[in-house]
Amino acid sequence: MNKKAWSPHSWKSQPIIQQPVYPSEHAVEHVVHELTNMPPLVTHFEVNTLRQALAEAQQGKRFLLQGGDCAESFTDCHTDNITNKLKILLQMSLILLHGMKKPIIRVGRVAGQYAKPRSADTETRGDITLPSYRGDLINEPAFTEESRTPNPQNMLRGYNYSAATLNHIRALVNGGFADLHHPEYWQLDFAKHSSHANDYENIASNIRSTLELLSIIPGIDTSELARVNLYTSHEALLLPYEQALTRHLAEDDKWYNLSTHFPWIGMRTGQLDGAHIEYMRGIANPVAIKIGPSVSGDALLRIIEVLNPTNEPGKLTLIHRMGHHAVAEKLPPLIEQVNRSGYQVLWSCDPMHGNTQTTANQYKTRRFEDILSELKQSFTIHRQLGSHLGGVHLELTGDNVTECTGGARGLTDDDLHHAYKSPVDPRLNYEQALEIAMLIAKI
Repeated sequence: MNKKAWSPHSWKSQPIIQQPVYPSEHAVEHVVHELTNMPPLVTHFEVNTLRQALAEAQQGKRFLLQGGDCAESFTDCHTDNITNKLKILLQMSLILLHGMKKPIIRVGRVAGQYAKPRSADTETRGDITLPSYRGDLINEPAFTEESRTPNPQNMLRGYNYSAATLNHIRALVNGGFADLHHPEYWQLDFAKHSSHANDYENIASNIRSTLELLSIIPGIDTSELARVNLYTSHEALLLPYEQALTRHLAEDDKWYNLSTHFPWIGMRTGQLDGAHIEYMRGIANPVAIKIGPSVSGDALLRIIEVLNPTNEPGKLTLIHRMGHHAVAEKLPPLIEQVNRSGYQVLWSCDPMHGNTQTTANQYKTRRFEDILSELKQSFTIHRQLGSHLGGVHLELTGDNVTECTGGARGLTDDDLHHAYKSPVDPRLNYEQALEIAMLIAKI
């Protein structure tokens, strides 16, 4: 890999996987050109602020909460859905703030999480074989030839839906919706029936009382708590789209991916000589990479060297996703090797993807007890090795779905059909997400 020659399109010189086959490359190039001339979705000021916050999380001064849908849908871009996503992240962050006694970095898998890797390029039903559904940024879920044919125009639609989502989030935040003085704004109607509703109300009341006390003490300014930052993230999977929204900033002579604040590389596209690492190594954004049980310590060090050659604080997050059954064996050697290397990284735990299973009635699900087990083991392992777990990466929703089993309500496999809405992977529902936050705050 030539480290000296990088450009937003240099990824094209490297092997690439998990990309759709479009009927017309000319049509793709036309869309990329059009997107190149569109305004950026985020600013480099926001990106740099996030990188500084992540650097503090590396030192144990902050904690990263990253969560949202496995794959966003264009049809879900409406007021209630966006507001509920913001509500659940704010409620979880309030619980973590109260329990961990440190600032929380809120990052949503939102406003761009429209593409997903798949285990197979095609799907067969009966005697019909069609391209796999890869997310709304690429094609549509309906099992028809027209819907499953990758359409480059979906990139333009994805840009517009991302802009609309960001616009609504910013309007809510700037309008005081995220004011810590008023956590009652964040209630979800069905949350009142949660077994943790009273616990949450007590936490909110305690924080509100503390802020009221601080506000009357001379010399203490609580005005900054009237707003909280919410950053966006998505898997940088569809590289023509990412390339189109990569911009050069003359003031610091750096390239930024301005489609999101915090792009990441999935485990399926983390090849050292692959196109995705080639693209990500050249942008100034903080970046993350998912690492699973098959990654060796030596391979991980080579990836770190490529993605963060100057060992810049806040630049690189390692999201480990081992599965509850493998984390005790696979994670410690990686931590030990990174510790010895002196590389600065932020460790985060994704307890979702390594614990996916399929039920007898063919629902993909995750069991709450497995998710919690991997989280608990990960915190313990980091502490024992002189490291610290500085973040968590969750697939969740503010909606009252039935996609993961377990939790306080005791959902079983037989309950999954009641409100299983995810087109790809199962998510924690509101109650389960709230419960996870409360349990993390006590670990």
